[in-house]
Amino acid sequence: MRILFLGDIVGEPGRKAVIEHLPGLRKELALDFIIVNGENAAGGRGITPRIAIDLLRAGAAVITTGDHVWDQQEIVDYFPTEPRLLRPINYPPETPGQGSVVLETPKGRVAVIQAQGRSFMQPPLENPFLMVEAEAERLRADGVQAIFVDFHAETTSEKIALGWALDGKVSAIVGTHTHVQTADERVLPGGTGCLTDAGMCGPDDSVLGRSPESVVWRFRTGMPTRFPIATGPVRLCGAVVEIDLATGRCVSIERFNRLIVAESAAETPA
Repeated sequence: MRILFLGDIVGEPGRKAVIEHLPGLRKELALDFIIVNGENAAGGRGITPRIAIDLLRAGAAVITTGDHVWDQQEIVDYFPTEPRLLRPINYPPETPGQGSVVLETPKGRVAVIQAQGRSFMQPPLENPFLMVEAEAERLRADGVQAIFVDFHAETTSEKIALGWALDGKVSAIVGTHTHVQTADERVLPGGTGCLTDAGMCGPDDSVLGRSPESVVWRFRTGMPTRFPIATGPVRLCGAVVEIDLATGRCVSIERFNRLIVAESAAETPA
């Protein structure tokens, strides 16, 4: 099974590019399953029901989130109606929504788990190491072999450590949140594919998707200001993971990184 995971979608430029290009990417990359992180899709903060619906219609099988999950108030009531939209699993049990989902595909069942880190992250949540390990064990006991984890966390050490903790227990774990793609993709000895951070889907000429001028001004002056979403060409970042469904082991993991030059122009690999 070939899975495409796309990192944090940032604002209108990011979501428009993802929605427009997902159908073509499915064919080009021979994909069986697509996961996207949509937690910055609504103006850079959170996600709305309308955006979630548009991403699902475009071909995303599952949408993950992160620390901005509740920034758009209307999403709270939407969570119980859409199991394919995930919030971090380490929220309290009574929190709206779910932290994992199992979907049937023509090739077999696939599980997706979303978790949030605790180092330099707010709000403080339950221990993701214990929560994800327990959920992976439950899924394996239920016969699900293909398990993909989106770990939304700040520090590289916490992301890498969870990869080692889950080696042999999940198929793949890919980090999100920093918006900067790392170059450390690998398959660990137990068969778990890892990438510390997928990067973002957003304006390329930016600071994490935001206007460079506003961010530079903030660093220079220390004064509060708004950080508008940048404009210009969009870069789509993520990972393509291939999983052996018989064993749940990762066969390969490759970074995905593509610059969308313009709406009417051809895509340029990076």
